[in-house]
Amino acid sequence: MCGICGKLNFDSENKVDRDLLRRMTEVLYHRGPDDEGIFIDGPIGLGHRRLAIIDLSPAGHQPMANEDGSIWIVFNGEIYNFQELRLILEDKGHRFRSNSDTEVIIHLYEEKGTDCLRNLRGMFAFALWDAKDRTLFLVRDRLGKKPLFYYVDKNAFLFASEPKAILQDPRVKAEPDLEAIHHYLTYGYVPSPYSAFKGIRKLPPAHYLLLKDGGLHIERYWKLSYAKKRSGDPSLGWVPRGQGSGEKAEEEICQEILDRLREAVKIRLISDVPLGAFLSGGIDSSTVVALMSELNSEPVKTFSIGFQEKEYDELKYARLVAQRFGTDHHELTVKPDAVEVLPKLVWHYNEPFADSSAIPTYYVAQVTRKYVTVALNGDAGDENFAGYERYLANQLACLYEKIPSMLREGMEWAVQRTPDSGRPKGLLHRTKRFFEAISEEPRRRYSRWISHFNNSRKEELYTDEFKARVGPIDSVELLLKAYTASDAHDFIDATLDVDVNMYLPEDLLVKVDIASMANSLEARSPFLDHLFMEFVASLPSHLKLRGRTTKYIFKKAVKGLLPGGVIDRPKMGFGVPIDHWFRNELREMAYDVLLGHRAMERGYFRRDSVQKLLDEHTTGKASWHYLLWNLLMLELWHRMFIDEAIRQP
Repeated sequence: MCGICGKLNFDSENKVDRDLLRRMTEVLYHRGPDDEGIFIDGPIGLGHRRLAIIDLSPAGHQPMANEDGSIWIVFNGEIYNFQELRLILEDKGHRFRSNSDTEVIIHLYEEKGTDCLRNLRGMFAFALWDAKDRTLFLVRDRLGKKPLFYYVDKNAFLFASEPKAILQDPRVKAEPDLEAIHHYLTYGYVPSPYSAFKGIRKLPPAHYLLLKDGGLHIERYWKLSYAKKRSGDPSLGWVPRGQGSGEKAEEEICQEILDRLREAVKIRLISDVPLGAFLSGGIDSSTVVALMSELNSEPVKTFSIGFQEKEYDELKYARLVAQRFGTDHHELTVKPDAVEVLPKLVWHYNEPFADSSAIPTYYVAQVTRKYVTVALNGDAGDENFAGYERYLANQLACLYEKIPSMLREGMEWAVQRTPDSGRPKGLLHRTKRFFEAISEEPRRRYSRWISHFNNSRKEELYTDEFKARVGPIDSVELLLKAYTASDAHDFIDATLDVDVNMYLPEDLLVKVDIASMANSLEARSPFLDHLFMEFVASLPSHLKLRGRTTKYIFKKAVKGLLPGGVIDRPKMGFGVPIDHWFRNELREMAYDVLLGHRAMERGYFRRDSVQKLLDEHTTGKASWHYLLWNLLMLELWHRMFIDEAIRQP
C-alpha cells in the first residue's frame, strides 16, 4: 500500500522539476512512511511513497523498471494472485529481480499491454510509463478500492493518490468546483469523475487512462453483471453445481458462498508484515475473522472500538466473536474529541466528506496500527447480499402501493402529524423518512432515502446566486444514470448494482482507504474480491432479500459458524452520536462555523435556512444531524484547502 504521483510535460524539452515531485511525495508521507522514490526522464516524472508489505527488501523500491529501463511503474495496492502470475511469466522467459507484486505488473504489461488488467486480482491504482511508445498508462481497480486523481491542461498532465499532492504544482489553483459541491450536498460525497477542486478529476473505478502525444483516452475495462444468472435464464433463478432444488439447492449455495469467501480470505493473508482484522461484531467482519481463524495457526489479532452511548456500542458482540474463535482481541472505548479530530479528517479526506462513521473508522485504524500493518475487514457484505434496511423498504413500498388509496392517505396523515422525538435510530423517525418519498417512482424514491439534501431542501437552502449557477443541474440524474446502466432484471438487483457503482466506491471505500492510510495501515476486503462478487451477483435477488429477512442466504451460510446472537441481531451500522454532539459538545462550534462571516460570504446558503436547521436540531424539534454534518464538513474543507492554502493540522 503506497502513495503515487507524477507529472508529464507535453513539451519534450521541458524537464520535470525534482523539487515539485519531492513536495508531492512529502504530502503523501502517511501513505508510505517506509521509503521514498523519484524517477525523472526529461518530461516524465514519477514519485512514490512506500508502505512495505510484500518483499521488504530494497528490491521492492519504486519507481520500478523492467530490465532495459523502457518501462517504469509506480503502484499502490496489492495483487493477490501475483505468485501464480509470476510462474506463468517465468515460463514465458521473464526474469525477476524482486519478490514483489509490482514487478509482476511490469512483465504482464510487456506480454499483454492494456489487456494485462484482466489478469489482475486485487486492489490497485498504478501509473506505468512506456518510454518506447511514449505512453502513460493509468489504472484504477475494478471496485475503486484505491484512489487516483488527475489534472490536465494544455501544457502538462499531473496525477496522484490524493488531490493535495497535485495542488503542490503552482499551476493548479485550489478553487472549488461548484457542480461537484452541488452533488456533494445530495450524496455526502463527491461522485466520480468529479472532484471538489476545479480542474482535478477522479479516474472512475474499473477504468484506465491512456495519454499519448497529448491525447487522452479513458475506457472502462470491467463491470459487474447481474443478468448472468447460473441457469442462463434470469427468470428461472440460480441452478447450483449439483442441479439440486429446494432446501438441498440452498445448502449447496451456502457451501459455495463459504468456499469462495474462504479462498478470498486466504489469498489476502499473504503478507511479510503483521496482520489482523477489524472486528465490529457485525455478521460480515465476524465471518472474516472466523475464516481467518480456520486458516491461521496462531490466534488472529482483532480490533474493536466502542462508545459510551449504548445505542452506538457493539463491543459486546465483538467480544462474543473474539471468545468463540480465541482471538488476540484489543478494544478501546472512545469518547472522541470531535473538535480535535475534525481538522485531521478534513486534511486526510482532501474533499468534503459527510460520512460521520469516518470518525470511528479513523480511531479503530489508529489502534490497529499499533499492533499490525495489515487488517482485513467485512466491507461490501451488505452490497453483495442486500443487507441495508433501505432494500427492505423498497419491498415494503411495493406492498404499500397495493393498499387502497383512502387507507394510505390516512396512514400518511397520521404519521406526518405525529411529533418526531428527534432520535435518528427511532422507529418514528425512520417511518417519517419512509413516507416522505413513498409517492415517487421507485428510483427517485430510493434517491430520496439515500440523499442528504434533496431537491426541495436545496431549494430552501440555496441563495439565489448559487441556485442560478447550479440549480438547473439535477444531482439525482447521476443515480438514475446508474440505474439505466444496470443489466439487472429486477429492482433489488438493479439497486444493488447502483450501490456497487456509487455508494460503495465513493463513500465506504473512500472512508476506509483514507482512515487506514492516514495511520499507515493497509486494509484488505475479501467481500470485494471481484470473482466472489461476480458469483454473488449471479444469485437471484430473492436469495438475498426474502420477506423481511435481509442477507437471507448469507445468514443461512454462516449459521453454525458464528454465534447466533451475532447473526440474528438488528443491524446497527458503524455510527457515532453526532445527533447528541450537535446538541452538546459541537453546538457552539456549529453555530460559529456555519453562521460565521466566512461561511455566509461564500454566497452558497441562506442564513435563515442554516439557522433554522441548527435551531430545530439543538432544541430537539427535529433531527437534522446528517444535514448539519454535511454543511460543517463542507465549510471546514473550504477553510483548510481553499482559504488556508492546505496547511496541514
